[in-house]
Amino acid sequence: MRKRIHTLDAKTPAGLLLLIVGFWVFLLGGLEARAASGRLFETLSDIEVTTHEGKRVRFYEDLIKGKVVSINFIYTRCFDSCPAETAKLREVYDLLGDRVGRDIFMYSISVDPEHDSPETLSAFAQKFKVGPGWTFLTAELSDVERIEKHFGLDLESEGSDDPNDHNISLVLGNERTGQWIKRSPFDNAGALARILGYRLFDGMVAQNEVKSYSEVPEGPRYSAGAFLFKTRCASCHTVGGGEGLGPDLLGVT
Repeated sequence: MRKRIHTLDAKTPAGLLLLIVGFWVFLLGGLEARAASGRLFETLSDIEVTTHEGKRVRFYEDLIKGKVVSINFIYTRCFDSCPAETAKLREVYDLLGDRVGRDIFMYSISVDPEHDSPETLSAFAQKFKVGPGWTFLTAELSDVERIEKHFGLDLESEGSDDPNDHNISLVLGNERTGQWIKRSPFDNAGALARILGYRLFDGMVAQNEVKSYSEVPEGPRYSAGAFLFKTRCASCHTVGGGEGLGPDLLGVT
């Protein structure tokens, strides 16, 4: 004698009830996660910043809330790490294309607000040919320090009086989900772009952007010198490609 196996169907009362309960569990779980994420920024809710375009905005409510973002700290008088850091992030900006300003937002916050006025930051952004979606910000120094502390950053280099000798760090995050990652801005640009564009989107990748492993080209084979140039110099210089942020190095020897 064969036993009947009972299964839940959406057309049955029990199946419909299960679907409704599941939906509400999913919805409430998402709302709870969103509320928890919002609470992480309660201490910053009063901070206002000024963009390089001269607009006064709320740091959390207008710039961070509900967004996927990158945040780094620079100052325009720095002649060492800040220009190199900005040039490196410009590579990330280029890789992400028109997604920056649409579903990804990049912010560079000045740690030298007395000097870095909106006009100064605007000139700095123009120097690096920064377009929509990447905003340079200035604020009261105490507020900048509050933001640094919130993300667990200590940008002052111990035992050094040289203002150019400072720690650097990059924060990537999705405020909606509460995911935050601290990385170096000098990491591989492709890896940083992938974190911002895919990993922080909970695996939600547009199908037309997904490629088969069979389509992946063979990795380049660099000599030690070529690898050093590619990872440290190519953000600003070319060899035969014309002048960029730095001079063309063709024939420099």
